[in-house]
Amino acid sequence: MRILLVEDDLLLGDGIRVGLSQEGYTVDWVTDGVAASAAAEVEEFDLMVLDLGLPKRSGLEVLAALRDRGSSLPVLILTARDTLGDRVQGLDAGADDYLSKPFDLEELCARARALRRRAQGRASPKLVRGDLVLDPAAHSVTLAGSPVALSAGEFTLLSLLLEHAGRVVPRERMEQTLYGWVKEVDSNTIEVYVHHLRKKLGSDLIRTVRGVGYRIEKAG
Repeated sequence: MRILLVEDDLLLGDGIRVGLSQEGYTVDWVTDGVAASAAAEVEEFDLMVLDLGLPKRSGLEVLAALRDRGSSLPVLILTARDTLGDRVQGLDAGADDYLSKPFDLEELCARARALRRRAQGRASPKLVRGDLVLDPAAHSVTLAGSPVALSAGEFTLLSLLLEHAGRVVPRERMEQTLYGWVKEVDSNTIEVYVHHLRKKLGSDLIRTVRGVGYRIEKAG
């Protein structure tokens, strides 16, 4: 999952970024409302974690602009404002969930997974294709009931492909989901991950769509 974190408190923002990254998420972090709006307009994210008290443009203004242009990006508000009126205002402005500071990272991760699942219209927390089961919360994969050890990158890539089963996932989207803004990506990185996944899960699981990306077919 690729997350846009919008938080102007540098200590808190760095703590959230590090914590989410350790949980396997790709996190791109900005510290003001103008940068948040610009990033959300030109890049594809799975979730925005948004503080309300931001410089240059408030969190509510960022949220309103996002919804005015028709974006359905899930938004989780983080704020120290914990009155009923503030919660109602944020949710009515288009937020999908609300978490008051201070909060536990484990709860933030659980809410992020729930919002991702809801955005995809999935009832089950697990991603299942035949006898392949991926559990995002447990960060585990089983094939025919047997555990399969995957690297962090392999797990992230498999999650993305299963979430979009039946559709082609462009190579650029894969790179953004794996690395965000942080790293330079080697030209063959995606191919290496796909090769390892095929070796561990079966050569016919992931199909190459030449010049575009990769696809996992929906289970028949």
